[in-house]
Amino acid sequence: MRTAPDIVAIGFQELLPLQLGLAGLSKPVMRSRDELIRSQLEMHAPQHERYVLVAKAVNVGISLLVYARDDTVATRIVDVQTQWTGCGPGWMGNKGAVGARFRIAALDGGPGEVYTFVNAHLTPHQHKLERRLADYKHIVQTLLFRPTSTPMTREYSNIYHTTHLFFFGDLNFRVDPPSGMTRDQFEAKIRTEHGREELQYFDQLSIARAAGKALTGLREGDFWKFQCTYKYVLGQVDEYHIKRTPAWTDRILFTTDSDDPSKLLESSIVPLVYTPIPSYIASDHKPVMALLRLPPPPTGAGLVRLLSQPAQFSNDPYWIWKRYTGKVLGWTVGWVWCLFWFVGAGNAVVGICGSLLGMMGVVWWNNPNVNV
Repeated sequence: MRTAPDIVAIGFQELLPLQLGLAGLSKPVMRSRDELIRSQLEMHAPQHERYVLVAKAVNVGISLLVYARDDTVATRIVDVQTQWTGCGPGWMGNKGAVGARFRIAALDGGPGEVYTFVNAHLTPHQHKLERRLADYKHIVQTLLFRPTSTPMTREYSNIYHTTHLFFFGDLNFRVDPPSGMTRDQFEAKIRTEHGREELQYFDQLSIARAAGKALTGLREGDFWKFQCTYKYVLGQVDEYHIKRTPAWTDRILFTTDSDDPSKLLESSIVPLVYTPIPSYIASDHKPVMALLRLPPPPTGAGLVRLLSQPAQFSNDPYWIWKRYTGKVLGWTVGWVWCLFWFVGAGNAVVGICGSLLGMMGVVWWNNPNVNV
């Protein structure tokens, strides 16, 4: 008999227009998304299972909603917390990540397991690989969670201080085609599974992950079995935009405490489904989804099992200062942008021009002898 998943995590990278997100006006959108998602989950669940919202986090347009089944794990979830960080200009949140962490206590009263979900939106463009690598390092060093009731640590901890880690979003890693391959040849290859299997070795994320430069220690399903998720012509199911090289920008990665850090092709987590949704045509990206089967939880009253910590990451001592500097700067930019956007009837450029003309008119009116 089919059963509904125990936990559902959903991430958005551009939840609302950037100026509104920077100004912190995301609450109504988050509320409407939550209501819609929860109703659809319960409507389409095999036995109409009910879900509760465990955690929600949003920073600008990057948002995360995590749900749990009411009849299985929801009542055992404790120590829920959320965090956010920005890695845009001035640490603003137009790029960055949000995260949620909680513990599911064991059925026998043991401490159980810690789950950490991270939704990220990294720097775009083919040539900005180093910037994306720096984004990931910044996220690990500044997306920090406070100590919990279970004595795992007395300090703020990074995303790896968990039993299970799930990292997903618009990671913006691109494919660097082999030298001499034309656009037509490249697109012909991504239309066949055999061709995509060859191109996986030119995927920036796969190369960086193997070298330990980003998404360190995380695993992924066979992303090359589906077509590139970016960049499509808006309104089209299967037409790539001529101005961008197609790429697997949208990814879902995972790892668990029993995974061997030296064997990145193996995991105790089994990806049952990993696929895009081609019918979604309201964006130039195709959203991706994964159905993951986790290993059985431990029993007994021992300590919570945790991932191995990558040695290259240490907490940024200035993480709080950077975070709120980005928040204040984002609010300032967002509200000024919104003002010009409102004056320009939905067009900030028109609003700026109109404001300048208005100021020139005030100057002339107060002193008509001044040439403006």
